[in-house]
Amino acid sequence: MWQEIKSKVLEGEGLTREEAFTLAGWLPEKLGELLDLSRQVRERFGGREVELCSIINARSGLCSEDCRFCAQSSRYRTGAKTYPLIGPEEALEKARRMEAAGARRFALVTSGRGIGEQDFGRVLDIYRVLRAETRLELCASLGIIDGDKARRLREAGVTTYHHNLETGRSYFPHICTTHTFEERVTTIRAAQAAGLKVCSGGIIGMGEAMADRLEMVLELRELGVTSVPVNILNPIPGTPLAGQKSLPVEEIFKTLALFRLIMPQAVLRLCGGREPGLGEKQQKALEVAVNGLMIGNYLTTRGNEVQEDLDMIAAAGLRLAAGG
Repeated sequence: MWQEIKSKVLEGEGLTREEAFTLAGWLPEKLGELLDLSRQVRERFGGREVELCSIINARSGLCSEDCRFCAQSSRYRTGAKTYPLIGPEEALEKARRMEAAGARRFALVTSGRGIGEQDFGRVLDIYRVLRAETRLELCASLGIIDGDKARRLREAGVTTYHHNLETGRSYFPHICTTHTFEERVTTIRAAQAAGLKVCSGGIIGMGEAMADRLEMVLELRELGVTSVPVNILNPIPGTPLAGQKSLPVEEIFKTLALFRLIMPQAVLRLCGGREPGLGEKQQKALEVAVNGLMIGNYLTTRGNEVQEDLDMIAAAGLRLAAGG
């Protein structure tokens, strides 16, 4: 079976559900072989390139939802900053800095279940400025939206909508009860129907099993998503997951490698939590599985210095993807 798996994934065909769960059951005995195969697949379909993206927390805090990992929920006392929607000048200033550093994509992220019409109109104005003043591919992460808002985002110059599934369908009720997994899927489909590409992934290390992670990425593949951000839980004091035990580094690498073999041709983006979760092993993750990085700071936590990430990419013998 192992030889058959190697042959098919090197041809660009992802693992079936049965193969993914079987292979997960063979670990850790086959971890070395798994990482080696993941490295080969990453290089065959991603070359030696890394795609950079960045975000700005465009409206922070006071979220009505109860996602157990989130510092911005109004239900938890986390000390996270709260502020209304930023203006176009602040968004443009950060977008230009990230573009100069090599980012290819830039997203406005707003807290909350969704976005009301007044703020949405202001967001569209910001995107028109960014489209006129930068060469970045523009992404949006505004929570649950419908087809009309998705269409208007595309018309304003947005090319990609970001909306994470967060975890597998079965585990989702353990993470959030104020909206459903299916509402997230509906948002993804609405964005796709409007002509937007979709970036969707989740967070690992929230107490879920490997089976829940595999369930998530298999569903993403079914949805036709090819850009998959992977976050590693960074437990935030004040949230229900504040005391969650960190995933062992070996477990993170198993997960990334299995994701790569399930979606050989996807852009796997290593995002929030990579600094405390992997530390000096972030470079190895680039070498064996991921071909995208989020650079700069995240929503409420700090990331590496941008130059530190650029040096890491160079040390791995990799280069920035064209335009980022």
